[in-house]
Amino acid sequence: MGNDRPRVLIIGGGFGGLFCARRLGGVDVDVTLLDRAACHVFQPLLYQCATGTLSIGQISRSLREELAPHPNVTTLLGEAIKLDPEARRVTARRPDESMYELDYDYLVIAAGMRQSYFGKEEFAAWAPGMKTLDDALSIRRRVFAAFEIAETLPPGPERDEWLTFAVAGAGPTGVELAGQIRELATRALANEFHSIDPEEARVLLFDGGDRVLKSFAPALTDRAARELARLGVEMHFGVHVSDVRRDGVTVSSKDGGPDRDYATRTVLWTAGVEAVPFARHAAEVLGAKTDRSGRISVDADLSVPGHSEVFVIGDLAGRDGLPGVAENAMQGGLHVAGCIKRDLGRSARKDFRYRDLGSAAYISRGHALLQAGPIKLTGLIGWLGWGFIHIAFLTGVRNRFSTIATWMASIARANRSDRTFILGGSGHPEEPYTWQSAVHQGHHASRENSRRDQNAG
Repeated sequence: MGNDRPRVLIIGGGFGGLFCARRLGGVDVDVTLLDRAACHVFQPLLYQCATGTLSIGQISRSLREELAPHPNVTTLLGEAIKLDPEARRVTARRPDESMYELDYDYLVIAAGMRQSYFGKEEFAAWAPGMKTLDDALSIRRRVFAAFEIAETLPPGPERDEWLTFAVAGAGPTGVELAGQIRELATRALANEFHSIDPEEARVLLFDGGDRVLKSFAPALTDRAARELARLGVEMHFGVHVSDVRRDGVTVSSKDGGPDRDYATRTVLWTAGVEAVPFARHAAEVLGAKTDRSGRISVDADLSVPGHSEVFVIGDLAGRDGLPGVAENAMQGGLHVAGCIKRDLGRSARKDFRYRDLGSAAYISRGHALLQAGPIKLTGLIGWLGWGFIHIAFLTGVRNRFSTIATWMASIARANRSDRTFILGGSGHPEEPYTWQSAVHQGHHASRENSRRDQNAG
């Protein structure tokens, strides 16, 4: 690549970053796409991967493979950790913790959001979120291992803990997870165990609002609530999860009622999002305003005020209530690419206009919600609409065909074809045989070190 062409650095390989890179493919610029995992993940279907319906390969694709047709686009593995706006340079960290630097003429921040625990980061040790492939595999391990561990226990409170699943947050992800776990218990696993009855598994859904899926029309959310109740999901509104621990949660009422404890070994967290650390750092060094969740205020063209060479897209862009959905990121990525092309052609940039193409949420097999302007669909028709809308946005023809085949097969049968989970099987002491994820192990190591320090003192 020549050194005299403008350099565009894109942070994040989600929908926004990918669509921006694609649009700039073939344009007279050098594009570098930096991503922590070097793959594009279709986040709206993560819960299908977590509950065994879809495999990793059906909801993700290598960014290098995806962008191979564009010789002016380079994909690099690494995590952005530092921004120097004066030098127009970003420092990235490799997985081995070594560093390297990338220079830019245009910077596109599409790093997305991460799960928020509202200042109680210790909850992450026991309540994984649902934002990455690692999260999905961690949840798969926890959910399927819970049934397997329960099978080894005699009837009683300890077995009941393993057969109780708590979900914090009744937005689309929380509702989809809750419905999938009950569907898993009553269909796919119903006749596969001898000691336990999977259908007795409890799924508790907690939310601070007064209904599920608050972004949807009330008539649709009422239908969703009825379907969840039919599946056996126990819904609790006007509450928030105030404590998470190894063997349970504490739930506090927003109206001042008494706290309640629930014994459970599986807690899943979908209650909030916040900016990733690099985004907060970038906002600080750029002198940009942020909201409480860390979204960065941007001008009408999605550039940062005072830094026309820096753009923020997707759910990090804090402007006019832009939603944190894939369609916003896609449109933002295409818009920013258009702005860069206009700059190169010495024409004026256009303002970003988000076009709401609707929302969809999966409740159970044969039942989903679809809301697009005046169109509101539920039940089987909503489910079919949900499926084809999601499949249409999957990257790569192979992904679409594979997902269509799996999804259509699930219409006729309740089987889930990708239920493999890994508990650590090398036998090495540093890779213990456990249902816990790395964050759990790190949490325990930290607590053990603290105990040792106290004892030593």
